[in-house]
Amino acid sequence: MVKRPDIIEWLDDTGREIVHRVPESGSGEFRIGSQLVVRESQEAVFFRDGKAMDALGPGRHTLTTQNIPFLAELAGMAFAGDGSPFRAEVYYVNKKTFTDMKWGTKEPIIFRDKELAMVRLRAFGQFSIRVSQSQLFVNKMVGTEGRYTAEAVEGFLKGIIISRLADLLGESLQSIFDLAAKYDEIATLGKARLADDFEKYGLQLVDFYINAITPPDEVQKRIDERTSMAALGVNDYMRYKTATAVSDAAQNTAGGGGAATGVGLGAGVGMGAAMAQMMAGSMFQPQGGAGQAAAGAALVVCPNCSRQVPPAKFCPECGKPMGRVCPKCGAALANGAKFCPECGFKISAVCPKCNAEIPQGSKFCPECGSKIE
Repeated sequence: MVKRPDIIEWLDDTGREIVHRVPESGSGEFRIGSQLVVRESQEAVFFRDGKAMDALGPGRHTLTTQNIPFLAELAGMAFAGDGSPFRAEVYYVNKKTFTDMKWGTKEPIIFRDKELAMVRLRAFGQFSIRVSQSQLFVNKMVGTEGRYTAEAVEGFLKGIIISRLADLLGESLQSIFDLAAKYDEIATLGKARLADDFEKYGLQLVDFYINAITPPDEVQKRIDERTSMAALGVNDYMRYKTATAVSDAAQNTAGGGGAATGVGLGAGVGMGAAMAQMMAGSMFQPQGGAGQAAAGAALVVCPNCSRQVPPAKFCPECGKPMGRVCPKCGAALANGAKFCPECGFKISAVCPKCNAEIPQGSKFCPECGSKIE
């Protein structure tokens, strides 16, 4: 407050003070005829005997019983003359918009996701406020404090925002994968829902923004792996992971030297191969009644592209001949083999030219027509 004879005014040098009381402690002595200066971004609330009497808007106000009716009761019979003093307090209310106020979750919000089941989400953003009803705000939030800053009310408002946001996410969102397209929608709904909570304290929520809503780091890693798997394909992704594991094992020489490294290499390769086979099996498993029999056959490795594929004469991945395989278990067969080395199944004769199966007793190949010796 700048004090000059018979002039009362207040300027906020910090830019963060919402309310300033004159005087900051106790009650002050004012005189009839003094001038009260209220700027465009301010409003002044007069208090007498602990009760709000009136609120004065922007301008220069001369304290007279004619211009300010409630002063007539204050001066009355108690004092004589125009310079009669009276005791009161003036609360200057800064009515500008306070921007760059931040909100965020201290504890994660538990969210039921339709794809990921239960997920813990963290959220943060920005909001701005202004005092819409000075007298209500002073009575409900400020009380008798000499100074009241934006930081003093920010923590309380954060709690309201988080509480409402938790309900809003549960009502308007089904999966966190839809978040990118719904930030503006959730922010608009959140602002509308928070308006009543702010207004009952004499505040207006001017802006409300959501900067990010994110799952924990471990969930983000799983999402990244899922994206990589979809982009590369299951087999290529598992080969990449196996190669990475082998490389890490080769570099880890602590606790066992070369022997331990060899064990690590074997375990890494074996685990990667097993996982790749399981993943590939689930991808190539036929559906429906006609495919159930084929689903029972084991997968084989194409000698040309090394992909895990169902037994066939030609690779469904690279299109090259697969060589002979057992029709029962899918194991690779050497040329001229009469029995499967894996399951013992009796193998029919094969055409030496095209490797087609030759029924017993046939003299010509049913595929290429070659004569069978």
